[in-house]
Amino acid sequence: MYAQSVERLITEFSKLPGIGPRTAQRLTFHLLRLRPDEVLPLAAAITEVKEKIGFCSRCFNLAEGDLCTICADPRRDPRMLCVVEQPFDVVTIERTREFHGYYHVLGGALSPIDGVDPENLHMVELLARVDDDVTEVIVATNPTMTGEATAMYVADLLPERVRVTRLASGLPVGGDLEYADELTLGRALAGRRDVRHGEE
Repeated sequence: MYAQSVERLITEFSKLPGIGPRTAQRLTFHLLRLRPDEVLPLAAAITEVKEKIGFCSRCFNLAEGDLCTICADPRRDPRMLCVVEQPFDVVTIERTREFHGYYHVLGGALSPIDGVDPENLHMVELLARVDDDVTEVIVATNPTMTGEATAMYVADLLPERVRVTRLASGLPVGGDLEYADELTLGRALAGRRDVRHGEE
């Protein structure tokens, strides 16, 4: 239907997560309407990020160089280590400005049915990082079946002297009880806090 180069661009856009054939087509025609000086910076940015960005040798976060900016920051608390599934989870937690330790990116979650076993994740490297300085490991995997299985595996993997915690889960701020499912409400009840003293 279209020229071969146009079809190729639509196909490439369709490979991106969350982009269906129609959205890929709209993106392609949007780029075709732009002037070359508006399109070429996008192509250059994609090329540059693929050439310059790799993974941190310590935590497996995205990095431009050997270490990511977080691992290279000596002001972070070495006693705290937060375990996440993917690099974008680091960004999400950093936005809260509540965590001041270091991270460890597993590169996914355990899912034997999908062929993701412990050896496919950065579990060995995690164990090697938990030295005498680390006192708490926060497991911030997603609240899904695979995320929960990964959290349990990590907890069993780490030495007893290390405190292993999990992110609290429950009702979102501004949510209504009537719209909460049983699992979410059950977790909210289990993780309830003392109103007067703020204690868990």
